[in-house]
This record gives sequence, C-alpha cells and structure tokens, in this order.
Amino acid sequence: MVFSYSTNAFVKYSLSEAVKLIAQTGFRGVEIMCDRPHLYPPDVEPQDLEKFKQLLEKLKLTITNLNCFTLFAVGNTWLPSWIEPDVQRRQERIDHTLNCLDLAHSLGSPCISVPPGGPPVEMDSKSSLSLFRQGLEKVLPKAEALDVSILIEPEPGLLIENSRQMVSFIKEIESRHLGVNFDVGHFFCVGEPPEKALENLFEKIGHIHIEDIASTREHKHLIPGIGAIDYDAFFKRLDELKYKKDICLELYTYAESPCKAGLESIENLKPIMEKYNFPI
Repeated sequence: MVFSYSTNAFVKYSLSEAVKLIAQTGFRGVEIMCDRPHLYPPDVEPQDLEKFKQLLEKLKLTITNLNCFTLFAVGNTWLPSWIEPDVQRRQERIDHTLNCLDLAHSLGSPCISVPPGGPPVEMDSKSSLSLFRQGLEKVLPKAEALDVSILIEPEPGLLIENSRQMVSFIKEIESRHLGVNFDVGHFFCVGEPPEKALENLFEKIGHIHIEDIASTREHKHLIPGIGAIDYDAFFKRLDELKYKKDICLELYTYAESPCKAGLESIENLKPIMEKYNFPI
C-alpha cells in the first residue's frame, strides 16, 4: 500500500513543481490530475512525458492513480459528462478517457478514476444510466488491452452517489478492469457510513480517496482529523477486509497551502493508520 497525495491540491504550481513538493512533504506516492494545469492529454508531448517519468524516478514517487474526473480545459468539474444530451460533448468525455488510458499505460499507473455522469440532466435515471454504460463500453476495450483499470467515483449530486447505486450499476458490466475509486468523504456526505460502504463495494475497490467532511455533511474536503468522519472505525474495517491497494489524500480545497495541509494530514492520520498496519 502506498499513501499518495493528489496534484489537484497544487493547481497553483506546474506539474513538475507539484510532484517535487509532494515528495518533500513526505509522501511516497502521487495521483496525477489529468487536466490543466497538470497533465491534460492534448498538451502532452512525448519528450515531456519521458522527462516527467525520469523526475518521478528521481523523486522515488509511485503513481497510484490518474485523476481524470475534471475537465476544466474544455468544461468544468463535471462537464462534459457521459450523459449530456449533446453527442459531441459525450464524445469529448469518451475521448478524454481513452487518452488518459494511454497516459496511464505509458506512466505505469494501474488505474484512472472517472466521474459517474452528471450532474443529472432532464432525462430519467434509466436513460442516463444507459448512456453512461454505452460510454464505458467504448473505453473498456482499450482499458482491457492496456491492463489499466477504469474506476468510477461516486459523488454527491451526480448520477451515482452511494454504494447501493454503484453495486446495481457495476454488476451489469462484466469486466475485471472496471471498478470503484472509493472516496471516503463522498459516502459520508450522502449519509452512508464509509465502513459500511466498504463492505458493499470491497471487491471492486481499486483505489481510495481520503479527506474529512464537516458534521453538516457539506461536500467540502477538509484535512483528515478536523471533521466528523470516524477514521478509526474506517481503518479498522479496512484492515479487517485486508485492503492492500493504494490510498490517496485529496485536498483540492487547500490550493493556497497544500504542503501545510499535507503535513497536518500526515500528523493526524499516522497514529490511526499505523495502528491498523497501514504504512504512511
């Protein structure tokens, strides 16, 4: 298990500056944001990618995931999505995912994370889920060929918010390269105890995002340990389930002080994680 930090907290820095700061802060891994200002596929030149790989090797940083959720380069946090009425906008999301799969293969990332479609548009849930499935069916063959997993990340306010919806959707698609990016705070926001959601989705979890959330359950990422999530219960259950994959700190809300937020997160989480056999 590698504990990483997402570069989406470092949007005020270039990608190379971000990974250097993440290494200096004490992390052994990094999640790369596949959007501007970091690793947006259309901007990437082969020689730049090779230099970046050499930098990661020098810093001894392991890539745990490519975060392909946002698309600020051509839209916003959620759009273009898998379920928009406009077929060209849906194709932008599909093409972005295909390009990110290529990047993941080149960089040696085991997975990429994607949104579950949304925010929901004016169509019924069945039609929206059908569009989402059609989009995934266009990208899964490449994922399987490259041996890179596509991980859906449930989020409050989007097409898939909770573990029940996720289980219902994913069971209908037979691919060992389709799984879940488990964001602890997202489940807490929708009123689902994260340790319970773990049990429901465990076999499909390929990567975990970690942050805290206030007792109001407002979807705003906080430094772990200053919110209301019971991380002792979460890591206890994670240990009981024998989780071996990676965990990533995701604090894009701390763009003004990402290193300070990272250090405080390590300080707060270290006693709990080590108690349950998760190195930090």
